[in-house]
Formats: sequence, C-alpha cells, structure tokens
Amino acid sequence: MKNRWPLVLVILAVGLLCACSLACGASALLWAREYWPTAETLGDAASPGFEGGALPATPGATGDDNAPEGIKRITPELEDGYPDESGGLLRLAGDLPPTLDPALVQDSTSAEYVVHLFSGLVTLNSALEILPDLATEWELENEGRTYVFALNPEATFADGSPITAEDVIYSWERACSPELASPVATGYLGDITGVEDYASGAAPGISGLEARDPHTLAVTIDAPKSYFLAKLTSPAAMVVDRAQIQAVGDRWVLTPNGSGPFTLETFSEELIVLERNPRYYGEPARVERVEFELSGGLPITMYENDQLDIVGVWADELDRVRDPYNPLSGELYITSELSTEYLAMNVTRPPFDDPAVRLAILKAIDREKLARLVLNSGALPARGILPPDLVDDSSDRARDAMAYDPEEARRLLASSRYAASGAMPEIVLSISGTSGYMPPTTEAVLAMLEENLGLVATVEQVEWSSFLDDLNLRRYTFYSSGWIADYPDPQNFLDLLFHSRSSQNHVGYANAQVDALLEEARVEQDHERRMALYQEAELLILQDAPWVPLTHGVSYTLAKPWVKGYEPAAGLYPWLKGVSIVE
Repeated sequence: MKNRWPLVLVILAVGLLCACSLACGASALLWAREYWPTAETLGDAASPGFEGGALPATPGATGDDNAPEGIKRITPELEDGYPDESGGLLRLAGDLPPTLDPALVQDSTSAEYVVHLFSGLVTLNSALEILPDLATEWELENEGRTYVFALNPEATFADGSPITAEDVIYSWERACSPELASPVATGYLGDITGVEDYASGAAPGISGLEARDPHTLAVTIDAPKSYFLAKLTSPAAMVVDRAQIQAVGDRWVLTPNGSGPFTLETFSEELIVLERNPRYYGEPARVERVEFELSGGLPITMYENDQLDIVGVWADELDRVRDPYNPLSGELYITSELSTEYLAMNVTRPPFDDPAVRLAILKAIDREKLARLVLNSGALPARGILPPDLVDDSSDRARDAMAYDPEEARRLLASSRYAASGAMPEIVLSISGTSGYMPPTTEAVLAMLEENLGLVATVEQVEWSSFLDDLNLRRYTFYSSGWIADYPDPQNFLDLLFHSRSSQNHVGYANAQVDALLEEARVEQDHERRMALYQEAELLILQDAPWVPLTHGVSYTLAKPWVKGYEPAAGLYPWLKGVSIVE
C-alpha cells in the first residue's frame, strides 16, 4: 500500500496509515512518507506520500537488532489488561483520505479510516496475526482450494441490517467489476477462481464464490496459497452495504453504513470524527469518540499543550524526545515498520530504458548517510526491496547488490547509451506534496546524483490523490514513494509490485525469469523454499534496478499517560478499538 508521507515522517503512530502505502497500495499501501516534515514544511505535513500512510507501532514489539544505530529503544511499560471504564475522547492528528470506498483504497491514509469503519471475513491484530472477524471459523475443502467460511449470524451493518454471504459476494464482485475499475481489487482478490474473467467483462459473476446458505460462504481459489487468508484482511475484501449503494449511488461514501467498530460522524477538510458503533458485533470499542485534526498547529506542540493524545515525532524533534532526561522519553514508542521508501524508474522511457542508467543510480545513493544523517537515525538503510523482518537469508545478497559504489556508478553511466554529450534527456523527479518545499531526503538524493554522476534533476510536486491516479496511469518516468505492507508476506511486495501483469507494477517492469519465480512461490507450500524463491526474485529485480530502495521505516510516536491499550504495530490493523482514555 502506498504510504503517503514522503520519506520518513516518523510515523504518526496514530495510525493514519496514512502503509501500510502499504499500498494498502492495492496490494500493500502506498504511503506519502517521502520526507520528514519540519516546522518549515508544515504546509505539506497534512499530505503524506506512501502507497500506505502513518501506521501505529507496538511498544516493545521489535528487538534492538532492528533499531537504528545510536537509538536506545525506549518503550513505556504496559499495564496488564484494560481498565473497566470505556468512553472518552481520543484526539489525533490526521489527513484527508483520497477515498473511503474500501474497493478503491490504495494508500495508507485512506486505509487507516476504512479498517475502522468496515469489516472483512478476517482481520489482523497488533502482531499482524490473522483472526476471525465477520467469519467465526473456516475449513478447507478441495485439497486446500476451497475455503468455507461460517459467518457470524449476529453481525450487522451499523443500521442493524444483517450481513449475509450474499453481501460478501456483492462486495467482492463490485470491487472487481469493470464498471468500478478499481486499480487494486484484483491484486487482492485475483486468486479467486473467475475473478479475471469477471473483471474483464467476460463473465456475469465470480464463479469461485458460492453462498451455501445466508451464513455460509464458499470461496474457491485457483491453487492452494499460503497467503490467501492474509490478503482478505485488506480493505478491498471488506463488506459494503448493497442496499445503501443502490439507493444513493456514489454519495454513499459520505455517510457509509459500515460494519466496523466505528461509524463516521463528521467528515470535513478540518476534522474527521469517528464514533463507537453501538451495533458492532465484536468487542465494543473502548473509546467513545475519535477526533482527527486535519488542520491546526505543529502536532508535537499540540501534544505538549495537551491538545492531542497520540502524535508522531518528526525528524527535527527526535533528539529531544529520545533524551532520557526529557519527560517525553517516557511516553515514546519505537517500532520498526514493514515499509520501504524508494525511487522508481519507468523502464520503458528514456533514459531509464537503459539498465546501465538505472544501475548507476542504484550504486550512487549512500543509504547509510540518508538514514543516519539526513533522517537523524530515524530509519534503517534499505537492505533491498523487502524490509529486514521479511527476510530469512542471513547472507543478504540483496544488500550486497545495492552497495554504495560511486566509482562503479560512474563507470556504468559512462557505458550507457546516454553517455554522449547532449544525449541525456531532462530528468524530472515526481513526488507527492503541495508545500513547494524540497523534502530533505529528496534534496539529499538529488545532491548525490549530481555529485556522483553529474546528473541534474528537477522536482515536481503533485497533490496526493492526483499522485495516486497518475501512478495508475504510469504517467511518471522517475518518482519517489513508499510502500508499507498490508500483511507480513514478501508476496505483498514482490509479486504485487513487480510481476509483469500486476496492476500495481507502475514502472513497466517485465522479466520472464522473475515472473516464473513469483508464480512458483505463489503455490509453494514449504515455507523455507517459498522464502528462497522470493529472495532469488528480489535479487534479480535489484540487478535490473527498476527501483532504488532507500530506507526502511521506523516509527516514533508519543502517547499520553492516560491513553491505555495503545498497541502500535509494523503494519495496519484496527488498533483504535483497543484504546481507552483513563483520566
């Protein structure tokens, strides 16, 4: 999922998934995280850039081995259990989502709201484990190709109308329909038999879906796949109310009749308010009301003035909040993310149609300097496309393939078709944002390209929702973005973003050998063998260099002592329902 805050805001753990980026792009969430906002760039702070968004982090959930050098992992102590009371107001900083339609979510900002307003058959917890949601249980038939889900007979939409198997079928067929033309739905649901034919208009419905009775749904996929259930936690697989959509048309998203732990009470450019859903079939949300402030002052200043309860920490404040003599350090949560910030190059357009140019850029970027100096040790230097927590290979050949080597970078560029004087076309780097300020990471990357390769690039900023639309149209030749996982599996990165037939492949990349490895990994049931296939595919992709991975995210968030039950995580999940306010 695309993550929307260009390079590293230290994540607003409040969760505006602003990744989960992912980016969820369709697939993982694109996130708008392309830079660390400061007081000077506050004008752009409310318009993140990952194919995903700012994610919550789990205190103590990651070990020191993944912490950036120089950072002492500080996490508040968690009290056992929850307080008996529930209610109160939780105040967060937020961003305006491009959409609240689950079928259209491809970024973490939108996903952060959607996972709290809607439900799917299964969900994730703070450890990113799969749990029952609308489905209370399931069993496998047909040698692992058919999942039979038993739906909760007590589950209803917010207006009290029951949720049935037919509602799930309607929601998934709507998401994959050629009329809706979702850029992401088939990426999540395409394993189901008949989705491809239905999405292309060649079939009247999805043949792999069967309502055996009102509360029993059979789902047949094209082959046994170990990650299939995880894909059903994505927004695209969530259930919407057919009656409402048919009654009011596109206006339904203004007052969605969802089935999640919260309902939408207010939606404006200044404020988004979620209220506890009294008809929620699961354990009720502990907080009565959540207010997302979309405008106002510097979030950390608002936090220190007790105007916000949870807030992300930006780069220029990290030293202060990490200082053990500062009381804020006792309220600090630090967690690594399943996210990657990157440069992307359309391999079909000059000068990036020459692999030597792409590899030169890959070798010309000093990731250690980006993570340690530019981002103030608030990120991890990228080891590859996959975040460290998704990699088993201790030898890590991907890291070696990306080693900083300016001399080799110059040699590669000199060997390219664009080495002659005047042969190099103008290079424009596209990023999300509207502030007009140059993000520090972008500035550093451009300086490295000029210093090490003599390449001069200009920058264009594009408003976040337009940026996402343009990605789907492959408008950009050279762009920067981020990806945060929808679910903890390499498939969510490699297959979704680099298979030649994926709708989330925004750079025109195609390699038959990579496709074959990814397709083999889809059906491989042995975990170690499957991980090896992904790592082999990752290495081949890096050797082709359609992407230049820069950093992996680390989230820093502050939470007030009266906030209980806050469990940030490495990815997106409906975390708000476990939070309570105890004065």
